[in-house]
Amino acid sequence: MIDPAVKQELSGYRQSIDNIDAALVHMLAERFRCTKAVGVLKAKYNLPPADPAREEYQIERLRRLAKEADLDPDFAEKFLNFIIHEVIRHHEAIAADLKD
Repeated sequence: MIDPAVKQELSGYRQSIDNIDAALVHMLAERFRCTKAVGVLKAKYNLPPADPAREEYQIERLRRLAKEADLDPDFAEKFLNFIIHEVIRHHEAIAADLKD
């Protein structure tokens, strides 16, 4: 049997986690709205869907921010790489749609 005080403390942490997860989803949605606009602009002006220099800069920046926040920089880089790959996939789809 779990001590009621521990159960209440656990519940409080879980509520905070749920709130943070909701905020993350909304932040990611906003980020993808912005990257979609970038994808449309790139497709309109026939720019490549990927920008390796920008990606490298962002990875270095995010690793630095992660260190400052006491978050594992390798995890932060993996997370950003996942997002970057998804954004590039979206940009390629946008470019293909504009060609049709």
